Amino acid sequence: MLIPSILLKQLYTRGSLRNTAEGIVFSIKNRLKDASLLEINSVKVNKHKISFDQLMLNLGDQQLTTHELNIQEELPFPLRKVINFFVSDVPPLKAGEKHHIELEFKVKPFGKLKLSVEDTILTEEEAGIPRDDHDDYSKEIIKSRQQYLTNFTKKELKHINHYSVDTQLLPGNIENFIGVAQIPMGLAGPIQVNGEHAQGEFLVPMATTEGTLVASYNRGIKVCNLCGGVRTTVQEDIMQRAPVFGFENALEARKFSEWIKENTPSIAQAAEATSSVAKLQYIDTYLASKYTYLRFNMSTGDAAGQNMVSRAVDAACTWILDNYSHPIERFFLESNFATDKKASQINILKTRGKRVTAEIVFKREVLKEVMRVDTVSLERHSKAAQIGSFLSGVNNNGLHAANGITAMFIATGQDVANVAEASAGILHTELTPENDLYMSITLPSLIIATYGGGTGLSTQKESLELMDCHGKGKAQKLAEIMAAVVLAGEISLASAISSSDFVAAHEKYGRNR
Repeated sequence: MLIPSILLKQLYTRGSLRNTAEGIVFSIKNRLKDASLLEINSVKVNKHKISFDQLMLNLGDQQLTTHELNIQEELPFPLRKVINFFVSDVPPLKAGEKHHIELEFKVKPFGKLKLSVEDTILTEEEAGIPRDDHDDYSKEIIKSRQQYLTNFTKKELKHINHYSVDTQLLPGNIENFIGVAQIPMGLAGPIQVNGEHAQGEFLVPMATTEGTLVASYNRGIKVCNLCGGVRTTVQEDIMQRAPVFGFENALEARKFSEWIKENTPSIAQAAEATSSVAKLQYIDTYLASKYTYLRFNMSTGDAAGQNMVSRAVDAACTWILDNYSHPIERFFLESNFATDKKASQINILKTRGKRVTAEIVFKREVLKEVMRVDTVSLERHSKAAQIGSFLSGVNNNGLHAANGITAMFIATGQDVANVAEASAGILHTELTPENDLYMSITLPSLIIATYGGGTGLSTQKESLELMDCHGKGKAQKLAEIMAAVVLAGEISLASAISSSDFVAAHEKYGRNR
């Protein structure tokens, strides 16, 4: 299996090169997929070949000489496993200078690999926060970091260092772990969702420090339930990465874009080789000046998928660079065209993550009785708000989708920074012939996961399980529940504004106390 050179270099742990009493040490970490180490063929430091007698491999739970490794059939090298290479009987390396490391080894299923990197020796001052290469989440190293913090700040920890989370679940979610931030969690619902993937009543955990938020969503949910529940539809599910290629002139850029279209099947094969889940759906091509911008659109299963797609597109671009026969003057893996964690018009048009719509017909009498507001007043407010949205240039013509999305993101282990994109929304209202109010909200870039990332952490997993949304095959269900809750929040706040309850509610429950 061919591993692109750019991807192969990621095996090396930057900053791991250190002098020891006996010699030097550096580390590699499996950042590709589960594998088996078959043999070490060669190790060179600054072009000097290291004798196998000088080399010791430390795997955390065992130590092996190179000879012992090479006579074994295979050594398990699972994803995220760290191997420290201890080299003895070599002079200390100078700090602050670049040192070249070359490693040739055989790994199943990748075959023979050659890793060539440069690294520098860190001084004690540069080393900073304590770390442990083998287990950076053990009680001992966590206490060392807490003590380091106390020594540095002269402040004793009283709350941050108390937690119930299993720290061995944290790799891949946090570095330099010292404790937790405790955020209050409330319960909204149950909300009736009438979707393709979410059907029935759901209690929804919401984590926030904003008073009135949970109460407001509960009020909206009550009205939604009285009107038969919220209908939800997932319309698209896609994730992007957008590399850019630069050429001598615009004509060469156009020719390259034509070549990309002709070779999409081969590009897809290179991208999909990095994952059993990621699948290339299509590549959008955009031309500007002498640049070709490619927007890779990939499905990522129940993971949010940004890292998965980055790795896949990295491999695809390596194949492109190796196979395109004309000069490419410059290349960058991300052009800012994927607009990762930024609001953008293209994501509203083209989708990033889940594109999901929630809709309902609110009965006029229900709104009058529960919300003390008439549908005609709500419709007039909606029209005025559309002009306000146009004048301000917002990415959401609704009221406060970000409130509900953020609270649900925190509770369920989503990447909260994705709220920058997920907060985009298209709100639509219209009066029916009976003067009931049809309302819908479309969330065009709801980036969520039910598998991987923070969704596997203890409290986040528990929150997802409350809605039967943890694990594979549940992401679109979660998207529908979230969209339904967002819609409930829209009718709640719209009614509060139209009936002049908005300030009074904050006076009673919120921060105006």
